[in-house]
Amino acid sequence: MTPGPVFTTATFIGYVLAGVPGAVLATVGIFLPAFVFVAVSGPLIPRLRRSRLAGAALDGVNAASLGLMAVVTWQLGRASIVSVSSGIVAVSAGALLATRRVNAAWLVLGGAMAGIALGM
Repeated sequence: MTPGPVFTTATFIGYVLAGVPGAVLATVGIFLPAFVFVAVSGPLIPRLRRSRLAGAALDGVNAASLGLMAVVTWQLGRASIVSVSSGIVAVSAGALLATRRVNAAWLVLGGAMAGIALGM
């Protein structure tokens, strides 16, 4: 499960219970703790990095995060690349992203247009 549906559901429940003010309050309530945590912990990270033990733990968290992202990328690729044309679109988007640093929004738009044009 990704956080997106959880956040959207919180906003929806807030709206159902109290209309627009409830939706706003629920959205702020679900995002605010993360923002506070980042604001409070941000200045501590350089100090933690200097500690051998804490630095190693942070390195482990980084490695685990990269591993999770790689697995999700692999699974999404297997589910979405189902034909030669979708493979070409995926490889083209990856090449553009790697070599030209194209904004992801343009890649999504280009992929949608290619999918429509190719009948995918």
